[in-house]
Amino acid sequence: MFEDVADLYQQVILDRGRHPRHAHRLDRFDATGKGDNPMCGDRVQVWVKRDDAGAISDVGFEARGCAICIASADLMAEAVIGHDAPGLRALSDDFAQMVRSGQSASNAALEQLKPLGGVSDFPSRVKCATLPWQALMGALDAPDETEAAHG
Repeated sequence: MFEDVADLYQQVILDRGRHPRHAHRLDRFDATGKGDNPMCGDRVQVWVKRDDAGAISDVGFEARGCAICIASADLMAEAVIGHDAPGLRALSDDFAQMVRSGQSASNAALEQLKPLGGVSDFPSRVKCATLPWQALMGALDAPDETEAAHG
C-alpha cells in the first residue's frame, strides 16, 4: 500500500512539474515576489491577486528549475486561494515543517500538498520545495516587486 501512495505522489510531482496548471503571469496582480536558489539553479516568480477582503483570489508563477520546485509552485498556487496573510503564514510554516520532517498537521490545504512530503527523505531538495513559498511570503511582505533569495 505505501508503495502505491509513494508512486501516486511521485506521479503528481512529475505531472505538475511537466504540466503546471498555474504557470503564467497574472495580467492583474497586487504583489509579486521572486525566489532564486543559486545552489541548484531554481528560479521562481510569483504573482498574487487579492480580493476586496484581502484574501488571495489568484496566483500565477513562472519557474525555471527542477520538477520539485515547479510542482511545489503549482500545488501552492491552488492551496493558497482563499487564505489571508495570517493564514498563509501558518500554511507556509506547516508546509515547511512537512517537507523537512515528513510529518504534517491535519489541515485541508496541506492535504493538497502532501505529494511533496516525501521531499523530507532528500534534505538537499527541501530548498527546491520551499522556494516558491519564500517568493510568496516575499510578495506578502512588500506589495511591490520583492526578492526572496535562498541558498
